[in-house]
Amino acid sequence: MNSNFSKTSDSLSPQLEEILAKTCKKIAPLWPLKNFVAVNPFLGLTEMKFETAANYLAQVGGISLTLPKDFYLQKIKEGQIGVEDLQLNGFSVDPTNKENTKLPELQNFSDVASLKTGHDWNHYLITRITSWASAYFDQGQANWVAANQNTGIFQAWKTEASIDLSPEIAGLKNFRKQVKSFSDNPNKALQEALQILDIPEKSLPTYLHRLLLKVGGWSGYIAQLDWESELYGEKGGKLSEFLTILVCWEASMKLSLNTPALSLLWEKAKHQHQKCEPEKLVPQQLTERLKLQESFDRATQQKLISKFKSAPLLSPIPASRPKAQAVFCIDVRSEVYRRNLEAADSEIETFGFAGFFGFPIQYIPFGHEHSESLCPVLIPAGIQISETASQAEQEQSLLNSKIRKFQLGKLWKSFKSGAVTCFSFVSPLGIFYLFRLFAASLRMSKFGLQVSNLKGKSAAIASTKISLNEEVKNGMALGIPLEQQVKMAQSALKAMSLPDQLAKFVLIVGHGSHSVNNPHASGLDCGACGGHSGEVNSQVAAAVLNNPQVRENLKSLGIHIPEDTVFLAALHNTVTDEVSILNSELVSPNQKEEFQSLQASLEQAGKLTRLERGLRLNSDKNSDQGLISRSVDWSQVRPEWGLAGCSAFVIAPREKTKSLNLEGKSFLHSYTWEKDPGFQILEVIMTAPMVVTSWINLQYFASTVDNTHLGAGNKTLHNVTGGIGVLEGFSGDLRVGLPMQSIHDGEKFQHEPARLNVVINAPLEAINGILAKHQNIRNLFDNKWIFLLALDETGKVSHKYSGNLEWIEVEN
Repeated sequence: MNSNFSKTSDSLSPQLEEILAKTCKKIAPLWPLKNFVAVNPFLGLTEMKFETAANYLAQVGGISLTLPKDFYLQKIKEGQIGVEDLQLNGFSVDPTNKENTKLPELQNFSDVASLKTGHDWNHYLITRITSWASAYFDQGQANWVAANQNTGIFQAWKTEASIDLSPEIAGLKNFRKQVKSFSDNPNKALQEALQILDIPEKSLPTYLHRLLLKVGGWSGYIAQLDWESELYGEKGGKLSEFLTILVCWEASMKLSLNTPALSLLWEKAKHQHQKCEPEKLVPQQLTERLKLQESFDRATQQKLISKFKSAPLLSPIPASRPKAQAVFCIDVRSEVYRRNLEAADSEIETFGFAGFFGFPIQYIPFGHEHSESLCPVLIPAGIQISETASQAEQEQSLLNSKIRKFQLGKLWKSFKSGAVTCFSFVSPLGIFYLFRLFAASLRMSKFGLQVSNLKGKSAAIASTKISLNEEVKNGMALGIPLEQQVKMAQSALKAMSLPDQLAKFVLIVGHGSHSVNNPHASGLDCGACGGHSGEVNSQVAAAVLNNPQVRENLKSLGIHIPEDTVFLAALHNTVTDEVSILNSELVSPNQKEEFQSLQASLEQAGKLTRLERGLRLNSDKNSDQGLISRSVDWSQVRPEWGLAGCSAFVIAPREKTKSLNLEGKSFLHSYTWEKDPGFQILEVIMTAPMVVTSWINLQYFASTVDNTHLGAGNKTLHNVTGGIGVLEGFSGDLRVGLPMQSIHDGEKFQHEPARLNVVINAPLEAINGILAKHQNIRNLFDNKWIFLLALDETGKVSHKYSGNLEWIEVEN
């Protein structure tokens, strides 16, 4: 018996507590569907080298960080991976050497039991955990709440498992009795279960991590609950309780199935856990694939370097006043639109900035009590604002209308889902759905073709507005004090790298997507806004920057906004590539003609962008209308490609990239280092937007290289569970990452596994100073999760980062 757990107590030993904490930190958070956030699935492993993590994950979770060898061989055949890319690694590939893609894995007790008994206890454990978790974490999808959500995670599970006959019917004798015998205290129950399993302390890190990876979806969702709690200074610990449930499951299974032969296999499995050393004994087949992946990454990087090398250097922004300036989110889809907008009208300047525009807000939609965070999940939202009725006397009638609509929808849902009504009334009432189904099939809405319906989630209600006024409502402080508005305006204008001379129209362009019958719809919205559209952020930014009092206070800070400059909030619908102005009423009559010219340029840019995107989507013979109608096609599994293809993040003035066609694969952040004497802006960019882009890139990377473990599978088989996430089919774990349809068109990958190349135009010493200050950022580059390049003043890539704060010069 393991002496570490021969005695149990209500508190954990420091050693066990540390092991639990480190194990839980290896699980990346998974946000629910309503605000799906792209996240780096390797978040807790970036202290390891990429190659080391690949070996570790292959052993612990059966997870692959590369595609099969055939993918890379095809790229060599097509010439995308050249001889130089292979030789750089001192590597020669043998195309005749067929690989066994299955690498040996560590085993937990459920693995051993499944292997020995021939019964898939792994799948059974996952199914039972999903059944319980779907009920416990349900966010209002279920009509009948089957779990006590008011108790702790472990206690809620124990209460249900103590009366659940299913495991015993499946063959786990005395399962309920064993569950009841565990302490109600999670810490003590964990020690009791580990005592039964008799696991050496050295085996615990990999054993516990493999357990969490077995139900990686639910583990990720609970890790997100801990993330949110800790972000706002509260206590986490939910994932640790969930891990206790999994250990208790295995311990109960061991007591139910224990035989001498099974015990012998379990002893061998525990010994293998002890021997697990990720840095050593990398299998040859994995080494070969990792070398091929590195060659593919180098080829992708060289293509990017060549683009900069061949591009003519444009002059800085001219001194004459431009017709308009447009600040877009750094999102890769904006790169395409920005390029086409500049082509449509050379007098319009574009800039790139994180899509929350420096306004991290908690937003309360009209008729709601709870707020939602509209900012990157890396930072806490600092202020709360609400949507109110445009006219105070209309507030109650609008609220009553919204309540009636909600109650009717809830009643209809209950009616359709009822045990009697769902069958008895389907025939007589089903005919009323006939036209609705017919209209949806023809991509119609409201008896006509719907060409665009993304005026966001709040602007859709014409009689409401976003209020910045300070007030206390239901005990909550709302609005933004003037002093804070001034501070946020100063910070935003400085970070946006806008020139001193502002145009008459400065557009703050958020972006969002619109699609129907799509559980992952919010994944197409703005990553900088926590899986929401950037509409509200753009409206708040414009309102603050248009505030006369704010402008007056900015003068004392050396910032002068011309009286005739109006900040226009806008929204870019990335499915239709239409840009809508949300506050056009602020345009004065004497600016009407210029405004119409601006709108014409926006429309022309949309057409050019749709034409370019149509080649990739192959939609309805690339017709303009065909691309627009994808957003209302309920059978469309690929309404748009989202951020598929993202492989670069450029931090530089626009003139360094304006002559380049970056093919919708690059995040573009405007930055002029000469205007950043202390490099504080660069530090913010590298510690926030750059991290967000690395999360997005690595999520797409992971979903591509191993969609089974790190992706969401087949979109057409998805079932939403608990209002949280999706199952593929009717059982199994909560799926993470992106569906296969988001990265593959049925014939080839639309997102290929290229790690992000960050390109920065700034002195090397400044970049090194920031890396030395932030170890977590440095780990991303030193351990080759992403790559770093430096851009010189001629617009060419001059240096590659080689690790340990050292650089290699690039020949041009």
